[in-house]
Amino acid sequence: MPKEVDVVVLGLGTGGEDLALQLLDGGLDVVGVESQLVGGECPYWACIPTKMAIRAANLLAEGRRIDGVAGRAQVTPDWSQVAGRIRQEATGGWDDSAAVSRFEARGGSFVRGRGRLDGPRTVVVDDAGSFTARLGVVVATGSQPNVPPIPGLDRIPYWTTREAIAAETVPKSLIVLGGGPVGCELAQVFARFGSEVSIVEGQSRLLPHDEPEASELLTAAFQGEGIGLHLGNRVTGADHEDGRSRLYLDDDTSLTADRVLIAAGRAVDLEDLGLEHAGIDTERGHLEVDERMRAGEGIWAMGDVTGKSMFTHVALHQSSVIATDILGGDPDPIDYDSLPRVTFTDPEVASVGLTEAQARQRGIDTAVAVKNMSSTFRGWLHDTGQDGVIKLVIDRERDVMVGGTVAGPNAGETVGLVSLAVHERVPIEALRRMTYPFPTFHGGIGEVLGAYARGTGTVIDPEYKARAYLRA
Repeated sequence: MPKEVDVVVLGLGTGGEDLALQLLDGGLDVVGVESQLVGGECPYWACIPTKMAIRAANLLAEGRRIDGVAGRAQVTPDWSQVAGRIRQEATGGWDDSAAVSRFEARGGSFVRGRGRLDGPRTVVVDDAGSFTARLGVVVATGSQPNVPPIPGLDRIPYWTTREAIAAETVPKSLIVLGGGPVGCELAQVFARFGSEVSIVEGQSRLLPHDEPEASELLTAAFQGEGIGLHLGNRVTGADHEDGRSRLYLDDDTSLTADRVLIAAGRAVDLEDLGLEHAGIDTERGHLEVDERMRAGEGIWAMGDVTGKSMFTHVALHQSSVIATDILGGDPDPIDYDSLPRVTFTDPEVASVGLTEAQARQRGIDTAVAVKNMSSTFRGWLHDTGQDGVIKLVIDRERDVMVGGTVAGPNAGETVGLVSLAVHERVPIEALRRMTYPFPTFHGGIGEVLGAYARGTGTVIDPEYKARAYLRA
């Protein structure tokens, strides 16, 4: 007979683990099911280890910027230090025993395996038995790297982000398939550690879902660092010979490298979860949820499987909504139109809310204020490595920001003010009257708004031009 518990959580990634711990603290009997590592992608292959690598790569770049500003410096990369820190400090050798112990110490029952529904609230876990949830089941099974169906790709010993993060050495040459956030971050990291890197992106620009000004800036930065860019190109085939991989492009050219890194987004796998036994429709490729993250009667879903936004901070917000709902509270709905996001390249690209194009598509009476970061006070003082752009998207009728992008040094921190303004619909006039500490990067927001107040609704800095981010 199935064992009765209060809640079964399928998937103990960052969001699922956080939810399970909240429910345990609320006095519930919780079973957590995970087939891989407790904590998921974020601590072992994504957010945490990648930022360690990015920090190291940025230190190399800063050292190279010393000449002409602060003296002279000679920089020698050593990837072994990065690999060692990732293995020892970030991932513990990709061992989740501490996370499992933490979960069990809080009163949770942990089961290693892949769970699937065998009824509306019954979960079967491989050979580990079955459980019936009195309150319900939470589906938090996440996603995996998307591998495009390219002829011959299966013959290449390609990397996904997991193999790249676990790499002990830097390849002499690397092709990155995908110019989105992950592809751009890792391409720059390996280039700064001495790899000859090329990016192939099917769309016409890097970061195609961000503002074009940010894409232009990043393109100039990458070109200045010698990263090859093949934009608007699709891969039509692949092969592997004599230890090297070759990708064939749709413009009748080809690229060869020691390694190929697939960074083509994430894929959600709903197969073999038995969701049909709970009357859940999976035809859309993700699970539809309401404001309380309910996917059906006694079924909640969170994280990547919901098709919302594949970010750790979103999953953590969703976990709080579900915990509140299960524990009998009234959760606040998530405002998906004010979600912040950061691509940790150098320059950083941080944004929140709607892009200019999205705002206009919604019929919003849109005004745009744009300023080159190097023409702000702090940008000018920063000197080398200060190239960037601040772009604010304003609803003229309501006089509030509906989106914004900051690209440049400290962009991920600077965008916090924009994020607050978008989320809380702060009037532009109130933001303009604020006193900003001087000279700071986020003070540039005030400079842009001051220019907007003096202008006609659209302020384009005539000096704006993306430049190479490293000195020649």
